[in-house]
Amino acid sequence: MINTQRLSEHIEELSLIGRATDGGINRFSYTDDEKRANELIEQYMKSAGLTVHYDTVGNLIGSQGGTENLPTILLGSHIDTVPSGGRFDGSLGVLVAIEVIHSLKEQGINLRHPVKVIAFKDEEGTRFGFGMIGSRAIAGTLSTIDLQRMDEDGVTIEQAIAMYGFDKKPLSSAKLEDIKLYLEVHIEQGKVLESNGVAVGNVTGIAGPLWLKFQLTGLAEHAGTTPMNQRQDALVGASLIIAEVEKITKQYDSSVATVGKLIVKPNGVNVIPGEVEWTIDIRDIDENQRNQVERDIIQFAETIANERQLQLHVTELQRVDPVHCDINIQNVIKESIQEIDETVISLPSGAGHDAMQFKECFPIGMIFVRSKDGISHNPKEFTSEEDIEKSAKVLFKSLVKLDN
Repeated sequence: MINTQRLSEHIEELSLIGRATDGGINRFSYTDDEKRANELIEQYMKSAGLTVHYDTVGNLIGSQGGTENLPTILLGSHIDTVPSGGRFDGSLGVLVAIEVIHSLKEQGINLRHPVKVIAFKDEEGTRFGFGMIGSRAIAGTLSTIDLQRMDEDGVTIEQAIAMYGFDKKPLSSAKLEDIKLYLEVHIEQGKVLESNGVAVGNVTGIAGPLWLKFQLTGLAEHAGTTPMNQRQDALVGASLIIAEVEKITKQYDSSVATVGKLIVKPNGVNVIPGEVEWTIDIRDIDENQRNQVERDIIQFAETIANERQLQLHVTELQRVDPVHCDINIQNVIKESIQEIDETVISLPSGAGHDAMQFKECFPIGMIFVRSKDGISHNPKEFTSEEDIEKSAKVLFKSLVKLDN
């Protein structure tokens, strides 16, 4: 059913592009490494019989017609990475989807519905601090204002698109209409499947990520001449707030919050920190609960800022609603899992995925595959060839069932 050797070779070949000395992969949006990766994916798509094109933001789309005039089924994921990321996160979903289409072709199975396999542009948000650019464009929710977001070098998304060489068309041209559903294979990025001894799982929904940027400003003064009781130390204030983030979030069972990026200015050994900037990533499958965590954190931060005569500014970087997977698609996935003699495990995703951008557009379904020790966004990220083959078989079976 699946050519596992070909799929494994594709995974290895793609992982070489952007690979660093530590084994991690640095493949960021609108860069030369990402361009080389897309060119390789193009080859795989064409070998599978897909017609290839890029839309105005750079989504790589491989298309196949159906035998009937029916809505299109979407498959895919992303190939960009976090800094020093792993070889399976995102990329696996693109490569498994291509392999399934390739296998269908080789077996002479013609689908009734047209199919598009998409390598979405910039899911991770590494370069611009704003993720899911490609899937937002497909959903029709990416705005011209969004394109003005800048990377650390002051390059906007709009400028990066132009430098990359894509045709400048209205964003509306990227929106896809008449879609039946979207299916995605992805590594779990957790330990639920592993702890239950199963290779693949059915995803029930995706927690919505909320990204905030906090900026706390005090007064940068000489570290040796300023008495302790006269200081407006931004780093001490930030430390108190950051420590409280963990305490607040632990009060809510399903919520998680992470301070992932920290900038201290002027960052000198003998200078009191005058400004600190940091990010907080808050997630929950329950939107109301996630928003309550946000309110609690901001309220505490305001209290600390007032007590210490510091100025606080909070910026929302992105707010994505949680999304639930379609029940009918879930049932098909669970049936397909049973058919390959695996125990059915259903679980939510704590990580964000392109699929969540389609909440108001069309039904979605996701298939998780076991990730060793739950490690992801890390060079040690690993999923076995056997488990990958099982995930491809589940996608194959699910696609055929949903086509019918």
